[in-house]
Amino acid sequence: MVSELKQRSSATKSALKKKPSESSKQNVSDVPDEKKTANSKEAGKKKFGPIGIKKEDQLWSRAVLMTGVLVIVIVMKWKKTNEITWVSQQEMVAKVKQPLICSTAFHDEINKFEGCAIKQCGRFVMDGLFQEDQLNTLLGIFKKGLQFGHSSGGASILDLHSGALSKGERFINIFTNPETKNIWSEIELASYIDAKETIRRAVIENFGLQLEAIHLTSPTFFSRMTDNPAKTVHDEYWHPHVDKETYETFHFTSLLYLSDYGSEFQGGRFVFVDGDHMNRTVEPRKGRVSMFTSGGENLHYVEKVTQGTRYAITIAFTCDAQHAIPDPHVRN
Repeated sequence: MVSELKQRSSATKSALKKKPSESSKQNVSDVPDEKKTANSKEAGKKKFGPIGIKKEDQLWSRAVLMTGVLVIVIVMKWKKTNEITWVSQQEMVAKVKQPLICSTAFHDEINKFEGCAIKQCGRFVMDGLFQEDQLNTLLGIFKKGLQFGHSSGGASILDLHSGALSKGERFINIFTNPETKNIWSEIELASYIDAKETIRRAVIENFGLQLEAIHLTSPTFFSRMTDNPAKTVHDEYWHPHVDKETYETFHFTSLLYLSDYGSEFQGGRFVFVDGDHMNRTVEPRKGRVSMFTSGGENLHYVEKVTQGTRYAITIAFTCDAQHAIPDPHVRN
């Protein structure tokens, strides 16, 4: 591309060198040849640079040319990657939002529920909702459970509500084991419930819902992702999907990150696949919350983790009270 532009520039120079002499012959035909040449050269000295363009215009043209080449390079690279970082790990954001048109099926369904009718769908990212000590407590809850089981593949989960815990290539119910039935204290569970409620209220505020319109639903779970190769379909978290199609009860999805992209793990970014053929990524940051409508407008996936360990909590909400689940509690 640069070579082609240089050739064109060279051709332009040659053409422009010829034009002043031809123009002077036409415009000063009544002047003797010697005077014509002298006048033409004098005019050229006063008005034009070496290629027949005013000096200030020459500088401007060069700037435009270089800018054009730079834009072409950037656009070609952008088209090749089809990706932009929507929210970086390095920035702390109070709130970032992106309104979206709801998919037809999702819009028709959600508007049937009183208090859940929304004019537009979308996604939000917020930092600063949690203190460091609460985040450490939540991570401690998960790590306690992982002492008794974890996936042999790349993704391990723990559901405090159902007791589901990854173990090898299957799941166990941690609550059926007397040793692990009550491994979490009331204080730990209260911290988890408080985190859920903080996120629920943020979803209500951001999407303009009525206070009691949404309810916690299943599955809501902790996740740990590593670079271990997948052993079962449950380990293959990197496939693009729509939450409402995977989990019928979902209307709003949220994720609370418990580790930092870049320093604690590589890969593992959250990627929205949008209709304009552009992927928008969210880089996890400890304490960061992503929340979005669960319909077809928010097709997404998680990149494969290539190094380290990625911790997060997925907390889902429904507008249908029939699919609400209770908070976890100390079991008798």
